[in-house]
Amino acid sequence: MNDHELLRYSKQIMLPQVDIEGQQKINDSTILIIGMGGLGSPTALYLAAAGVGHLVIADFDQVELSNLQRQIIHRTADIGDDKVNSAKTKLLELNPNIKVTIANEIMHSDNLVSLIKDVDIVLDGTDNFESRFEINKVCVESQKPLISAAVIRFEGQISVFKGYEVDQPCYQCLYSEEGNGRESCVENGVLAPVAGLVGTMQALQAIKVLLGIGEQLCGELLLIDGLDLSFRKVKIAKDPECPICGLN
Repeated sequence: MNDHELLRYSKQIMLPQVDIEGQQKINDSTILIIGMGGLGSPTALYLAAAGVGHLVIADFDQVELSNLQRQIIHRTADIGDDKVNSAKTKLLELNPNIKVTIANEIMHSDNLVSLIKDVDIVLDGTDNFESRFEINKVCVESQKPLISAAVIRFEGQISVFKGYEVDQPCYQCLYSEEGNGRESCVENGVLAPVAGLVGTMQALQAIKVLLGIGEQLCGELLLIDGLDLSFRKVKIAKDPECPICGLN
């Protein structure tokens, strides 16, 4: 790191859990963020500010007026622009020292494999179960940590999945493909700061996983209720019959 970077990240370097070695690890890391919406917006901004050296951002959508209430990386002038282009501009304005790669396409098995193989961590900020299942599958096959988050109404949840490890569950251990609960914020709405809270926590978990520090929520689901301001952890067991990571 040069003197400019040492000054930029000085408040993180002061933390004994980070120090210069940890900051260098952050600078050398590559993180894939799928979805530049309500969760991906704060997640990407905080990871860029923290110095993650290479952010890969994926989304196929364009900025709409209704997005601006919670997708804070975009501006009114960005309406109609591709979300990944809008987001890349803001991230590089915030931190020109990092690299930002965009994937302006719908995620499917082939391009997910290509995107995930060279990253350190995958962050899922999508809003549908089909995408989440596919992302989880490729993460397990590629042996990459997956930090999955969701938000709806006043509620959010977040967990870290390492289903490629023999004793760790994957996302599909938590939700089967036939499972209920197909709600999304499109039909039910979401309060903007709740998306910000959960997205920020997703960025926090990513840094903790990178550095191997603190509570990483592996095998645990953190449930957040913004209306009651309550936080609750639920254990997630590995499903031996899981078609993705099961022992059988």
